Amino acid sequence: MDGNGPVGVVVMGVSGCGKSSLGAALAAAGGWPFLEGDDFHPAANIARMRAGLPLDDADRAPWLAALAAAIAGHLHAGRSVVASCSALKRAYRDTLRQAGPLRFIYLPVPPGELRRRMRERSHFMPPALLDSQLATLEEPAADEGALVLPPAPPEAMLAQARAWLARR
Repeated sequence: MDGNGPVGVVVMGVSGCGKSSLGAALAAAGGWPFLEGDDFHPAANIARMRAGLPLDDADRAPWLAALAAAIAGHLHAGRSVVASCSALKRAYRDTLRQAGPLRFIYLPVPPGELRRRMRERSHFMPPALLDSQLATLEEPAADEGALVLPPAPPEAMLAQARAWLARR
């Protein structure tokens, strides 16, 4: 927390973009809690994704509400917090914004690189679902004030994110 009060930061993007890695690093650098968005999915959502079935708005609603509640708990307790969440649509980001003051960091990554990353990791989200996420994605609009961080070395992305947050 700084003189401006606590802030919530959501590192967003499709599966494989690096949101968990950057989010965890950003939280550690600030001494803030980190909320892994995947941990807030109901078991039914994880089962759907493991089966190769994309989530729809109804599937995502309880997940987003749970994550927003967790973020709100930290903010209301006076703690800044970092969360990872795909936050694919503006409506989803609006749900998260109900938690309190949020800043979004968007990680756009070319589809070919996303597919490569997804093949090389162990995760419940199969690479076959990437196309549905890309089709659902509504990149943050200019009025949302998100920081857009294209792929770069992790240290450089962390430094850019920290400098951006320091200017808030």
